[in-house]
Amino acid sequence: MSMDVLQDKIRAMKNPTVAGLDARIDYVPEHIRRAAFEQYGVGLEGAVEAIWQFNVGLIDALCDIVPSVKPQTAYYENMGWRGMEMLERTIQYAKSKGLYVIADIKRGDIGTTAAAYSEGWLTGAKIEGQVFKSFDPDCITISGYMGSDSIRPFLEAAMSEDKCIFVLVKTSNPGSGELQDIVAGDRQVYEVVGDLNERVAAGTEGKYGYNMAGAVVGATYPSDIRALRKRLEKTFFLVPGYGAQGGTAEDVKYAFDKYGHGAIVNSSRGIMCAWKKTGKNGLDFAEAARDAAIAMREDIQQFVTIV
Repeated sequence: MSMDVLQDKIRAMKNPTVAGLDARIDYVPEHIRRAAFEQYGVGLEGAVEAIWQFNVGLIDALCDIVPSVKPQTAYYENMGWRGMEMLERTIQYAKSKGLYVIADIKRGDIGTTAAAYSEGWLTGAKIEGQVFKSFDPDCITISGYMGSDSIRPFLEAAMSEDKCIFVLVKTSNPGSGELQDIVAGDRQVYEVVGDLNERVAAGTEGKYGYNMAGAVVGATYPSDIRALRKRLEKTFFLVPGYGAQGGTAEDVKYAFDKYGHGAIVNSSRGIMCAWKKTGKNGLDFAEAARDAAIAMREDIQQFVTIV
């Protein structure tokens, strides 16, 4: 069961963090950009090569520190088919290094469209009686705000492959409250979505007691994290918003259960762009990312003990 695999990796490393691989070309150190542009030209092909080299360096530096990486597909889609092909290579390279890969796709649809998304990201496409996989991450993020019809197809596809999903519940952005905090009956909207998600995933719990449909819960709203942890006892949390968005280790501690289980905390720019603070022009980008990931781990360990 895929959520158990993630929790096993977290326990083995004593590190409940995931490093985002959301590289824009201006996140890549100049010496890598220059070499790629000299070989492939200034354009999409050169940018894709530069980001690929950057991703490989980050993965190599982080694979024995963090249990997971999370590429956000928008940073690959913006470079067209070249970027998406490079995303596929990035996912496969990360998996070859033993990392658990969460593809942050945030898709949300129903019926045959949801099935088609699931084929692309989870199960593979059926062609002439054969199945061909492309991206093949361990997990994806989705939006459940179209109701159970937008959760169930992805969950069923994930279950068939021993994978899992994370559903947007209470997001970290400042405007989330404009919709998610509205009172609907005796609950707020994000509570309605969290309850729905746990109900749809009922019966898929693994050895740690968490089901195969986790929830995205932002670090920037610690009181909501605490309330949701009590409310959604069987739901694993993916927690964005630590670091650059203002969430702290003390904030995210509320996402975990009494054993230090049930959550993983994301940092993207704080790790990828750590080299910008060292004054070495990115020549040490891998070392800087590694140091930042270790510092994040130690920061959270002050408040969370994993057993």
